[in-house]
Amino acid sequence: MDLLRRPTVLPLRKKPKMMDASLSFCNYEIKFKEIVLFLLERKMGASRRNFLMNLARKRGFQTESELSDSVTHIVAENNSGPEVLEWLQSKQQTKKMEFEILDISWFTECMGAGFPVEVQSRHQLMVQQDCSASFNTSPSSSCVQVSQYACQRRTPLQDINQIFTDAFEILAENCEFLGNKGPCKSFLRASAVLKSLRFPIATMKDLDGLPLLGNEMKTIIEEILEDGKCARVLDVINGEQYKSFKLFTSVFGVGLKTAEKWFRMGFRTLEEIKNNPEFKFTKMQKYGFLHYEDIAGYISKSEALEIYAFVRDIILKLVPDAVVTLTGGFRRGKERGHDVDIIITCPRKEKEKSILHNTITILKNQGLIIFYDINESTFVETKLPSKKVDALDHFQKCFIIFKLMKEGVGATNIKDNEMESKNWKAVRVDFVITPYKQYAYALLGWTGSRQFERDLRRYATNEKKMMLDNHGLFDKTKNVFLDAYTEEDIFEHLGLEYLEPWDRNA
Repeated sequence: MDLLRRPTVLPLRKKPKMMDASLSFCNYEIKFKEIVLFLLERKMGASRRNFLMNLARKRGFQTESELSDSVTHIVAENNSGPEVLEWLQSKQQTKKMEFEILDISWFTECMGAGFPVEVQSRHQLMVQQDCSASFNTSPSSSCVQVSQYACQRRTPLQDINQIFTDAFEILAENCEFLGNKGPCKSFLRASAVLKSLRFPIATMKDLDGLPLLGNEMKTIIEEILEDGKCARVLDVINGEQYKSFKLFTSVFGVGLKTAEKWFRMGFRTLEEIKNNPEFKFTKMQKYGFLHYEDIAGYISKSEALEIYAFVRDIILKLVPDAVVTLTGGFRRGKERGHDVDIIITCPRKEKEKSILHNTITILKNQGLIIFYDINESTFVETKLPSKKVDALDHFQKCFIIFKLMKEGVGATNIKDNEMESKNWKAVRVDFVITPYKQYAYALLGWTGSRQFERDLRRYATNEKKMMLDNHGLFDKTKNVFLDAYTEEDIFEHLGLEYLEPWDRNA
């Protein structure tokens, strides 16, 4: 009872301490045994320090949580040389000259390179430069500006800033579900910028000079740097609407409008929808539900190449001068994806329509097509090119559920009703048939990524007074369509350096 009467002062609740970085990544291979890092917590904070130590461990560096004789490099952030020396003296450390005392910029460059870079005077705390070393390409270089257009940036396949880009893309996807196009594009642009970097973001100073990162994006990055996560992103992931839309749109044949309809009707699981007798599904959706596990999963690059090679051989037997190309993420070098995109063209115009129908007939006769839906061309030359950056093209297309046999594409077929212990896998395959003169533009457009294509079209409009889509490039100053037979031709028309698909955006 005394406790109820007596006024008490409750202490402020402290954040729980994170696990020691030296324990949480003990299984990572040590690649650089001659170097031992110690990150100074002073002005850095415990959470951020642990985050950076874990990052170093992933890159193969040794780190120590306590200062010891084995340390070779002390890394500090927002500290001057005298401040670090004062801290060392407070720890009664008399062997301070046996290790390097470096600014965080050296650490950032090492993480980006994946190995210890040479220590330069600019890295040493006594001679820091105003410019963040993260953007220096050589000791004497000045800050390098990153282009706002993805088509002017090289983007490696490995995303070393995935902890940030994943957050932005989740928020972008949620905005797309909600119909908020502006914020969706902003998050995707910010994600694309970070994907293009050759170094991991380790400090807010690393964002200096980067375009398309507004206060909202910087706040998210800062929170992740400090806590390793973002509360806003977690709220989205755990939100009922996001989870439902994500689940519903993973079904082949289900778009945002249908997903929204099902959500508003109160459905939250696929089982509830499938078992509702009042629902009438499209043929595409029926097969989407039937083969959901296969289609919603990933396919490997080797599986995609196997399907592509088989289809190409069939087409070339039908039309020897046809051009058949595997596009999409696999052409950009990705090792896995959700579907296989194949573009087909032929110099002889009279063969364009027959290629698709004859190929489908052969695949059906071999029992390799579970479902297909042909969309005929809606091409109208007077309406091209489209003024809309995200407009769909008008090519003839065929959306297929392909039966990939586990023993190989040409293996013995099985009957459609033999679903138990099946020896095949359902795979989404898209055929796109293009006129020969538009093949280069279609190839560029279907290679992706979405953000690269958006920025390429935006660049054409804003910087070159041109209009670009998957059908052609129109020069508004000359009032003429520009011919292109290769992707290099298109880049040359736009005055851009040609980027290989794997250097564009993964």
